[in-house]
Amino acid sequence: MTAHLPPPTTPSAPAPGATDNTWPLASVLIVDDEPGMRSFLEKSLTPRMGLVHTAGDAEQGEALVRRHRYDLIILDNALPGRSGLDWLKSLREEGFAGETILITAFADLDTAIEALRAGASDFILKPFRLTQILNAVRQSLERRELRRENFVLRRALSQRTPTADGLVGDSLAIRGLQAAIQRVAGVGSTVLLTGESGTGKELAALALHRNSPRADGPFVPVNCATLSPELIEAELFGQAWRGPDSSRQVRDGLFVYAQGGTLFLDEVGELPQALQATLLRALEERRIRPVGSEQEIPVDVRIVAATHRPLMQEVAAGRFRKDLYYRLQVVEINLPPLRSHKEDMPALVEHFIATLGPQLGVPPIEVTPDELGFLQQYDWPGNVRELRNLIERSLILGALNVSALYQGLSRSAAAASTPPTGHALLTTDLQTLERQHILAVLDSVSGDKTRAAQLLGISRRTLERRVVEWGLQ
Repeated sequence: MTAHLPPPTTPSAPAPGATDNTWPLASVLIVDDEPGMRSFLEKSLTPRMGLVHTAGDAEQGEALVRRHRYDLIILDNALPGRSGLDWLKSLREEGFAGETILITAFADLDTAIEALRAGASDFILKPFRLTQILNAVRQSLERRELRRENFVLRRALSQRTPTADGLVGDSLAIRGLQAAIQRVAGVGSTVLLTGESGTGKELAALALHRNSPRADGPFVPVNCATLSPELIEAELFGQAWRGPDSSRQVRDGLFVYAQGGTLFLDEVGELPQALQATLLRALEERRIRPVGSEQEIPVDVRIVAATHRPLMQEVAAGRFRKDLYYRLQVVEINLPPLRSHKEDMPALVEHFIATLGPQLGVPPIEVTPDELGFLQQYDWPGNVRELRNLIERSLILGALNVSALYQGLSRSAAAASTPPTGHALLTTDLQTLERQHILAVLDSVSGDKTRAAQLLGISRRTLERRVVEWGLQ
């Protein structure tokens, strides 16, 4: 065939050997039987892409697609032996989900329509100017990024956890945590967040992401404890399968959706042992392989992991791989429990009232200094998450409601923290007063329902019915 090179142009390309960081990290395959065209496109795209490969026909292209995961294929229609359009249809049937740009020297409306129906992102006629192909490439990659961002946003909304919107507090413990995050965020190393449940590990992971060079990329959280062992590998690495019509289907995993950003593995200690080896290999080789596929995908993802389990004990017990533990624990940040920085209680309470009130559509509540003092006497085994839930319940009821806290207080602590008679801590709602009173009596007799019923002047059956209604059984 006669080469149809683009006319001369003066594009604003990076200097030789430099990389244009304004382009998204992407892998591109150029398939064209004209060496001049392949060379021209390769030289133009290499400084702008993460990976550029070339092939002279569909057979060479197929061999490359089996070995690599491409975000975009630029495909000439007039290939020897097999047209680019026919190969494009086969690619789609085999499950290729990336973007494609079809180029041709012959203006044919029917071919253009057929290409778009086959899933081509764009259809460009030769000869073309460099700016034209660069615009088509950028738009195709932006569509890819938009799909990933939509997925991440949907997932974030569906897995929204009740955490604060910032690391609130001015205690030494919180200032130390904030300083550690600032120091580590820009390094890019894998981070392991440890601490009790409810201390805000996802919040700390998000702060690491937002203060890192990857802040413009996606933040993808996944709770390893909420997924069954049968599903979690496909969720992380993706899955390939044959459809009813024998076409190959591929669903991207979270590693792919986190490309260029941060993947947060919450409760990483819950990973099945078989998957721990797969994760270790992905971290070391920076490549993943979808379940059911022989194709490896290069990934550019920062891993932030979190656990409430003491992983060294899990390693000693043989439940967690030692090599994976050391690979995750390049940097370890421990989040303090709320009981160790109770001086932050006023700021936390104010923050939750200010942020949750508008979300719930209810007016704010007032919390007096005496009430804050009462809150500071409680040990908060559920940490900041428990405090947040308390404020949410109180906003709904219209007054600070601490009846549930009586269950966690010892008898001596409950007596020491009882508010003065007539104090506004107790709500005027009759049902809530009844609940608070019964809970206090039960606590005073260490949960003995028979003795509590006698003191309350009600039958044990009535007391048990109340307990069941409140979900305390």
